[in-house]
Amino acid sequence: MNKKLIVLAIAILFVFSGASVLFAQGPDGNKRKGKYTYRTVYKSCAARGEVESKTPFISPSDKTMAQWERIFEKKKFDFFKCSTEWGNLSEEDMNDIYTYLYNYAADSPTPAKCK
Repeated sequence: MNKKLIVLAIAILFVFSGASVLFAQGPDGNKRKGKYTYRTVYKSCAARGEVESKTPFISPSDKTMAQWERIFEKKKFDFFKCSTEWGNLSEEDMNDIYTYLYNYAADSPTPAKCK
């Protein structure tokens, strides 16, 4: 009887740990496309003269995964500047950028090393 109870407890533990891994994967966009789109936003913004540099001044590793998640849930992109460019992005482009920033956040397994 005790062996059956232990096996059942272990099986339940595996089921719940497997489910948590599935839910903890983050956004499902294309991170390579997100990186390209993110940089393109700043190039066009610099051409317009709103920012000085063509490279983004905010690196993915400047925030944690939870912080990026909150920013994209609330859709508050004011600190990115370039509001015209951010306003013209499609939902797919936004998801790709979110995926890129989330996957290379400070607390991710592979944080971004440079801007």
